[in-house]
Amino acid sequence: MKLPRFKLPYIPVAILTAATLLIAANPRDGSPGAFAAEAGAPDPARVEELVRLLPESPRGVGRPIGDRAAWQAVAQAPQFRDVVRRAEKLLSQPMPELTDDIYLDYSRTGNRTRGQRVISQRHSRMPALVLAECLENRGRFLPAIETAIRAVCFEKSWTLPAHDRSLRNFRGEINDIDLHVAGDSWELATADYWLGDKLSPEIRKLIRSNLERRTWTPFESYVTTGKPSMSWPKTTNNWNAVCLAGVTGSALAGIESRQRRAFFVAAMEHYIQNFLSGFTPDGYCSEGVGYWNYGFGHYVMLAETIRQATGGKLDMMESPKVRQIALFGRRIEILPGIYPAFADCHVGSSPQVPLMAFLSRRFQLGLKDIEVEGLLLSIGPSHSLFELGLFGFANSASECPAAQAADVGQPLRDWFSEAGILICRPLSNSGHTPFGVALKGGHNAEHHNHNDVGSFVVALGKATPLVDPGSEIYTARTFSKNRYDSGVLNSFGHSVPRVAGQLQREGRSAAAAVLKTEFTDKADTFVMDIHTCYNVKPLKRLLRTFIYSREGAGSLTVIDEVELDSPQDFGTALITFSRWKRLAPNRLLVGDGRGAVQVEIAADGGDIEIKAEEIKEDLPGGRIPTRLGIDLTKPAARATIKLTIRPAGGA
Repeated sequence: MKLPRFKLPYIPVAILTAATLLIAANPRDGSPGAFAAEAGAPDPARVEELVRLLPESPRGVGRPIGDRAAWQAVAQAPQFRDVVRRAEKLLSQPMPELTDDIYLDYSRTGNRTRGQRVISQRHSRMPALVLAECLENRGRFLPAIETAIRAVCFEKSWTLPAHDRSLRNFRGEINDIDLHVAGDSWELATADYWLGDKLSPEIRKLIRSNLERRTWTPFESYVTTGKPSMSWPKTTNNWNAVCLAGVTGSALAGIESRQRRAFFVAAMEHYIQNFLSGFTPDGYCSEGVGYWNYGFGHYVMLAETIRQATGGKLDMMESPKVRQIALFGRRIEILPGIYPAFADCHVGSSPQVPLMAFLSRRFQLGLKDIEVEGLLLSIGPSHSLFELGLFGFANSASECPAAQAADVGQPLRDWFSEAGILICRPLSNSGHTPFGVALKGGHNAEHHNHNDVGSFVVALGKATPLVDPGSEIYTARTFSKNRYDSGVLNSFGHSVPRVAGQLQREGRSAAAAVLKTEFTDKADTFVMDIHTCYNVKPLKRLLRTFIYSREGAGSLTVIDEVELDSPQDFGTALITFSRWKRLAPNRLLVGDGRGAVQVEIAADGGDIEIKAEEIKEDLPGGRIPTRLGIDLTKPAARATIKLTIRPAGGA
């Protein structure tokens, strides 16, 4: 299982751009959704218990610059050899200017990329310079560090333009805490903790006054009074964990009063339960792999921060549900290194090495190669100070003994029964190119929802000839009432039926009813009724049957059976980024070489026609998926379309 190290969904929000998995929000309006517990001051008795667990003085993660033994070990690690050289280049580069015009670009055009690129460039300077100074300890980066901190602290708003649609933060009327504010707060508090008196009194005071005004006081006020209004403490998606991690981590590192720090931890304990409730009991993350990295990754960092702050007496990783969520990154893998891009996930996203290494050691998963690559300093430099502080130095995972048993490989399947997601894998050592699939039931009101009930992904070796195309590059439309105008977010961009010319509708009631599952070593069968996903009055029944066979080179059979009160148009589709051609009237070749599949089409109820359409939405890398529409040539009241997908054998 080869995984990437640090990729954009897992580094702090301060340097994410619109082209990355940044904004976890309600699919319709871009604000955190799925509200749960209301605001309310934490139990004073619990606050007092936590006071006794916390240190007398604030303490951040990682090690202060004065611990030269710790930092010399970092400096000697080969992964960090270029840190100082890269930071030296920044010394001759001016701080990018964040003008009002740049900040207001989103409010005028809906484009996130231009403004967030400049914000990213500004806010990523300080961590790079701080890391170099801690490694070298000569003082030559301190002036540039203070310049960068001063520039950030004098910005009108730390809230990203896409989260400041009213521009009230920009105008100084309110101080919202969004993903970016939370991440910046933890970064600045960590920089202050690491450098301490190396920073001038003026800069240290500036940091604390900004954290107080932008983060700590607004959060305390919300918890006790409900004002200013904040929705993310009540949401069940990744905003909750990311923002709570930044707010709590910064408070533990920077607030002098132990009583006050305990208040923040107690409030966090209450609201973090909302995040955990956003996962199904089987641990499935409907936001997709990228947001699992981001949201659950921040939960893990928050949990480790609390564990360190309480001397191991409070461990948020111990609950059975957290273990189930932790296993998601392993269980969602189709074939080695291949994961489905369900929801707002980019194709090619995968679990991050530091997170998987940490989880493997904590939960004794036996992923020895990943542990070697991703524990402690082997992770290399991160763009985030607090991330490096938690994963790069001694932590609860590194203190666990290495697993005695090696990784035994993946099981034949992983079935997320509550979520309706099935991952099917081939027999090991079959002698054939591995052929696996991801099959999706679920519903159309999931986190970062796509209208994709019944969708599937086919993986063959290292290729994915049939795909879920993943998320588009975010714009204002993505989180508006027009979200499903997008051809990759609505069901047109997924391998699902179209009935009477209609795409799937959104909403919780648009759901797969699982009728049958039958799992054997030879084959896995998954049957669902998906008729509620279509707003078509004559539609009485629409069954989608998946049969994944492990015999021979493997195959996937997809059978759609429709029954209507009157004849209607009916068809299904395949989605691909690959080349394709029609080999015969009822046979397609999709993909290249050993990564190609043949698709046999059989229809009962009429003849078929095949229409290829490019889905011209703005996807990462400029990739354009093709929809292969497979439709009956005439309306029918009853019909069956059967697709049999097999490896093409290098054809």
